[in-house]
Amino acid sequence: MISIVVLVVVSATLVWRRDGFSGVTEILFHDLSLFGGILPRVFAGCLLGAFITEILPHDKVSRSLGPRSGLKGLLTGAAFGAILPGGPFTAYPVASALLAIGADFGATIAMVVSWTLIGYGRAVAWEIPIMGTDFTLWRIVISLPLPILAGALGRFVYVRLYPKRASAEAET
Repeated sequence: MISIVVLVVVSATLVWRRDGFSGVTEILFHDLSLFGGILPRVFAGCLLGAFITEILPHDKVSRSLGPRSGLKGLLTGAAFGAILPGGPFTAYPVASALLAIGADFGATIAMVVSWTLIGYGRAVAWEIPIMGTDFTLWRIVISLPLPILAGALGRFVYVRLYPKRASAEAET
């Protein structure tokens, strides 16, 4: 946090020296406007994550996406990520909620990587119209194993870095 504050102060000083006080205030008001537009989305995403933790049955999530879910959990996480609509204000609170209610790192990593690489919403809305169907389909086909590999690697690394936490989570 301190490094960010230092960077902001240095940047503001440089803008002030170049453009004066009006340059600094113009940037400040633009950023406040941007923040005001983003804040409701962040709030909605956080609410979605909170509701998910209350709505979804923890035992079923743990069975489907937990440490003992094996390859099926990674595939389920990847499939969920591929169909998850919305942007980062949706995906990350959902991923956080899944971790909170029993999904393991591997399945959650598979979900986030799949949302990033395969996400149907972006493919349909942006990629097919701009890049064409052939390109989009081949990109998706080539990307399909990556979320599973990332999730398996995440699961492997997590168990080695945090063996006590991983064994406690596997027991629940």
